Formats: sequence, structure tokens, C-alpha cells
Amino acid sequence: MKIETPKMPKNLSNRIAFEHRIESEDEFSLGMISDCTIEDQRAHKVSFEKVIFQNVTFTDTALTDIEFTDVIFEKCDLSNVNFNGATIHRTEFRNCKIIGIDLMGATLRNVLFDHCLGDYATFRFSNFKQVIFQDCSLVSADLYTCTLQKVDFNATNIDRAQLSSTKLDGIDLSDCAFMQLGVGVEDLQGCIISRGQASVFAELFGLVVKE
Repeated sequence: MKIETPKMPKNLSNRIAFEHRIESEDEFSLGMISDCTIEDQRAHKVSFEKVIFQNVTFTDTALTDIEFTDVIFEKCDLSNVNFNGATIHRTEFRNCKIIGIDLMGATLRNVLFDHCLGDYATFRFSNFKQVIFQDCSLVSADLYTCTLQKVDFNATNIDRAQLSSTKLDGIDLSDCAFMQLGVGVEDLQGCIISRGQASVFAELFGLVVKE
């Protein structure tokens, strides 16, 4: 599946420094944020457009209803950051740690997660369209009651992920690794799995597969 990539200007060299508190409805654009820590920030409806984050660590930060448009995160640590209600469009997360990130109720359009560690991430009630997880770990991630439209899970570990009340029609899990999943029988209709995974699903629902 092809998705739209971030639309970035050439030679983006402007540096954005965070030496002050981020205020609600602040807007940041056309710049790079690198080799720093963004910590102890609390704000609402902050927006970032055409911004590159490189080697940035987020600590004790809650930026709810945040907006990212044409943004790249590269080798960043967003573990446990609160982006509840985020709107994320044409954004890439490359080699990032997103352990325990809170994206509950988020809207994601044309988003790439590439080689990201996202165990225990919360996507509950989020809406995904044109989203790719590539070589990621989503162990024990929460995707309860999500809307998935054109979402790819490629070579991704989703063991013990919670997918209850999330319709998986047309979603291909055949390339995923898992031993347990939180999922309902009614949600699996139309889901694509490999022959080898069939026995795992049988065990999930208490069936005995006879050799």
C-alpha cells in the first residue's frame, strides 16, 4: 500500500528551540527540533507543520488534541507522552520509541511507523486510514474499538494486543507475530491470516486442532 509522504521543503535548516513553555494553541512550522528534551509541558491544541524531530526525548509531557501535518520523527523517544485526541496527517515515525504513548481518540491519515517500539501504546477509539506499521513491536498495545481502513501491519509483533470491538475485515495479519490476542469472533470476519496462524486462533476460542 502506498501512502502520502510528508511534504517537506528542501534544505529545512531553521532551528526551533524550546527554552520556554509551550502554550495552548501555539503553532510551530518550517523548522527542525533536534538533540534535546521536551519535558514537563502541558498544553492543548498545539500544531506542528513541516517540522522534523531528530533525537528528541519527550518527558512528562501532555499535549492533548495536538496536530501534526507533514512531520517526521527520527530516532525520538515519545514513551508515555500524552497525545490524546491527536490529529496526525502525512507523518512518519522512524526508529522511534513510543512505548506507552497515549493516542487515544486520535485521527491518523497517511502515517508511517517504521521500526518503532510501541509496546503498551494506547490507540483506543482511534481512527486509522492509510496507515502502515513496518517492522514494529506492538506487544500489549491497546486498539480497542478502533476504525481501521487501509491499514498494513507488516512484520509487526502484535502479541497480546487488544483488538476487541475493532473490525478486522480486509486487515492482513498474516505477516504478524503473536501467540495471544484480545479479539472477538465477530470482529474477525474478513480478516486475512496465514495457514500457520489458524491454529493460534483456534486455541484463542477454545478449539482443539487435531493433527
